[in-house]
Amino acid sequence: MYAVIKTGGKQYKVEEGDRIQIEKLEAASGDTVTFEDVLFVGGDEYKLGAPKLQGVKVSGTIVRQMRAKKIIVFKMKRRKGYHKKKGHRQYLTEVFITKIDAGKEA
Repeated sequence: MYAVIKTGGKQYKVEEGDRIQIEKLEAASGDTVTFEDVLFVGGDEYKLGAPKLQGVKVSGTIVRQMRAKKIIVFKMKRRKGYHKKKGHRQYLTEVFITKIDAGKEA
């Protein structure tokens, strides 16, 4: 069974046992987190929300707080002497998906 969850303005396809990296959540390592914005549950039978499914939850455990690889933002206008260089590292949370609770829906 798999599910599509929404968190941090993005959608992720998850299964039990997956490790995903999502936008930073304010919680410590080892804490349990529940995602209630479940858009789709699939498997033998599927259930599609409009836009969310009621009574369906995805649970996970926070593995660690981390930062992504650095990206370089470089702007330049040729022949004008203008150039700008900036770097950015996004804060991420790594979550281990422990359970997809479809309830009686799916």
